[in-house]
Amino acid sequence: MKMGQSIIWITLSVLIMSSCVSRKKLTYLQYSDKSIDSDEMTVDLRGSVTPSTYRVMPYDNLYIRVITPDPEWSSLFNIMPVGAGGAVTEESAALFGYPVDANGYIEIPFVGKIKAGDKTLGEIKTDLDSVFKNYLTDAAITIRLVNNYVSVLGEVARPGRYLLTKDRVNIFEVLAMSGDMSDFSNRQKVQLIRPSPYGPVIKEFSLADRSILSSEYYYVMPNDIIYAMPLQGRSFEINSSFWTLFLSTITSALGVLAFFRTL
Repeated sequence: MKMGQSIIWITLSVLIMSSCVSRKKLTYLQYSDKSIDSDEMTVDLRGSVTPSTYRVMPYDNLYIRVITPDPEWSSLFNIMPVGAGGAVTEESAALFGYPVDANGYIEIPFVGKIKAGDKTLGEIKTDLDSVFKNYLTDAAITIRLVNNYVSVLGEVARPGRYLLTKDRVNIFEVLAMSGDMSDFSNRQKVQLIRPSPYGPVIKEFSLADRSILSSEYYYVMPNDIIYAMPLQGRSFEINSSFWTLFLSTITSALGVLAFFRTL
């Protein structure tokens, strides 16, 4: 019986030690050999940390609104009629947006095809201002990206798809939207899937190191996918019911054997 009890205690000890997560594994922005000091951080945050401006890619969706003093002229160039107060929701913007085709073009009524692929929203607006001067005077053009979302998967509290409400959103802000990483999330190995004209690019980095602040992946971009990978100990928590049943079975069997030995 003593040997059986020893086996049970050893098994329990291994499971507990394997499923424990150290404080170091849960801490963000630790110092390391790659970390930057405060002086270097000031320089980087003013320069290389600033994200590159997003360039429109095929299959993006653009919301474009042309406003002139004459509503009738405005309606000629807008897919969606201007409602009361000109209110626009995300759903209506997506429904009446201008999809970018496989060759990077959008098609505007009475104007024709306009190149949008591989251009920033500012560059597209400049092109549209130049085009509409041939048709309208005093036209105000609004343009924005409809599919301005980032997705968060894996070991976070609330996995999902989140709207980027400003131009500069960093990865910690996105994790805050999703309720932060769980205790079983591997902060040393976070994967980011970023679309590119040549196909998806997958990068792996650590949020436990302060060097992330000077990384090009500190700021997220539209259509990014962030995957919070699980720690090895997560498998023990998921299978805890199995181990509980397994140990209960062993305990019961040892109890039965001990009972018959006493007879």
